[in-house]
Amino acid sequence: MINIGIIGGSGYTAGELIRILMYHPNVNIDFVYSTTNSGKPLSVAHHDLMGDIEMNFTDVVNPNVNVVFLCLGHGKSISFLQENQFASHTKIIDLGNDFRLTKDANFDGKEFVYGLPELNKSAIKKANFIANPGCFATAIQLALLPLAKNNLLKNDVHINATTGSTGAGVSLAETSHFSWRNNNMSHYKAFEHQHLGEINQSVNQLQADYSDELIFVPNRGDFTRGIFATLYTDSDESLENLVAKYEDFYKNEPFVTVTTTNINMKQVVQTNKCIISLLKKGNRILITSIIDNLTKGASGQAIQNMNLMFGLEETTGLHLKPSGF
Repeated sequence: MINIGIIGGSGYTAGELIRILMYHPNVNIDFVYSTTNSGKPLSVAHHDLMGDIEMNFTDVVNPNVNVVFLCLGHGKSISFLQENQFASHTKIIDLGNDFRLTKDANFDGKEFVYGLPELNKSAIKKANFIANPGCFATAIQLALLPLAKNNLLKNDVHINATTGSTGAGVSLAETSHFSWRNNNMSHYKAFEHQHLGEINQSVNQLQADYSDELIFVPNRGDFTRGIFATLYTDSDESLENLVAKYEDFYKNEPFVTVTTTNINMKQVVQTNKCIISLLKKGNRILITSIIDNLTKGASGQAIQNMNLMFGLEETTGLHLKPSGF
């Protein structure tokens, strides 16, 4: 059994990790660390776990676990690792943004691999330290990578993506209160969202000469989970050729499905799936990419990375079905 620890245990991504990992056949949850809820049952913070797991939060770290998931706020993983040492055999999967960019990937002798399995699977299998991708970044990269692989990105790409309220984290803010979010919509960080750095980095990994702009407008939706991303750009390729290239790129990727039909978020919420739909009008291609921001966009992908790191089938524990109604 793989003994795991979770740091920052009272947040949404930690709750999603627990929900999936408590049924993972190869995992034992050793501890869930939370200084604010130490000694209290997990269900105090994660009400959906009531009756499913008898375990309390702790403020004591077991440094000898096989793998630790860092579910801390962005920028806090570095300080936590500076204050807490783990055994040399302990693998680390960071769900924050501290180590995602190449310039930040080396920390205290630890080399973090960017954990997008559809891009870096071979490196992930050999890695001890993983920087889990951001949620918007996951949906957008999966939409773009087949084009980059085939050197088909030749113009600006316009991106509009809407995320659920859980993407903002569990802490309350002005824009996460129900009375503000319900029946409402807004954009934020237009053209300068922090995930653009990792998206550009991955695109250039496959198409080094791409120098046009990814023009990204992120939106807040009035739902709790999911990301609905639409991207468009010019392309001389026929729809049939584009579909063939996408299907070839993802032929060995169990969580990505390519289609030409209309898609909706209920097809992926509560799962580790990404569904990509392609549409061509004239010289313009529309790419729609949908994921669950907490699962494929965070915790599910982190578990997918763990499976690869420990030599397991990457779908282990991740056979999750959406509810279409």
